[in-house]
Amino acid sequence: MLAWLALVRLPGIGPITLNPLLRKGFSVEELLHSPPRELGENIRRTLQNPDWKQAEADLRWLEQEQHHFLPITDPRYPARLAELTDAPTGIFIHGHPDLLQSPQIAMVGSRNPSRGGAQTAEDFARHFARSGLTVTSGLAMGIDTASHRGALAGNGPTIAVMATGLDRVYPASNRELAHQIAEHGTLVSEFPPGTSPKKGHFPRRNRIISGLSLGVLVVEAALKSGSLITARLAGEQGREIFAIPGSIHNPLARGCHQLIRQGAKLVETANDVLEELAPGLQSFLDDRPGETPEKTPLAGAQPDHQYQALMDAMGHDPVSPDTLVERTGFAPETVSSMLLLLEMEGRVSSEPGGLFALIST
Repeated sequence: MLAWLALVRLPGIGPITLNPLLRKGFSVEELLHSPPRELGENIRRTLQNPDWKQAEADLRWLEQEQHHFLPITDPRYPARLAELTDAPTGIFIHGHPDLLQSPQIAMVGSRNPSRGGAQTAEDFARHFARSGLTVTSGLAMGIDTASHRGALAGNGPTIAVMATGLDRVYPASNRELAHQIAEHGTLVSEFPPGTSPKKGHFPRRNRIISGLSLGVLVVEAALKSGSLITARLAGEQGREIFAIPGSIHNPLARGCHQLIRQGAKLVETANDVLEELAPGLQSFLDDRPGETPEKTPLAGAQPDHQYQALMDAMGHDPVSPDTLVERTGFAPETVSSMLLLLEMEGRVSSEPGGLFALIST
């Protein structure tokens, strides 16, 4: 592990250089002690002179509870992120590493949103969390903060990708929120402990936010917002891009409107996003080893007894979501989310007139 920590601290040598060599089978020890001559003398000299003292300090950081480091060769490294040509060579984690493999929706937007925009972000995130999606964002002020808070309020997990070392919180006003996320979700960064925020770190952080996720939802963004960088990266990575429209008089809606003109999907409700992501969510279920997709709800979704209660309430005839709300006492958004997931799992079918019916087994 010490060699990996030394490798990711090397100045001027990033994943574009290191990852192809690691994928070819070079070990981290080989790269540090006998790097291939094709790299050139300057890079070879840097590789052979790592900062072992700093690496030892990082190793001590890893000894603390719930602190982890995943190199790109680790089977626990998130598969979607590993697909990127510029995937981080290693990532630092404070929290639950397995959460990085969960199906995620990224939520980004203005650092200075309108009150309505912040409330929309929180409401959407709460709905996603209750539907089994992990909400991923960047711990910035504004929409990021509202998204993380909404996910936690929905009793769901959330991931914060940081542009600093995980021993620092930027902005400092989100320190308590970061502690909550570490406890109930995950903090992640490619930057070693002790790294301060720098302007160039934020675009690098943004590629991880989109790279981990099935899609990116932009809630409010001005035309020069950093959120548009995240959306552009998402498009380059083959992720879905969603945008919430707003008033033509609101400057914070113009970035979203531009994305929609460029092909982003216009969404008005959280279910619009869930329905669009359904094929990707089903693929996630199909890929889970040792489990039967037809019988296993998404991780983090409503407990099994609630699913059973909903199916019991459906009876033998097609029924509307409103009727199920009356019969179960569940909130309308909860019923909608559960029906969507049950349909994805092949337990429920949608019928004409907005009705749903159980599928006989």
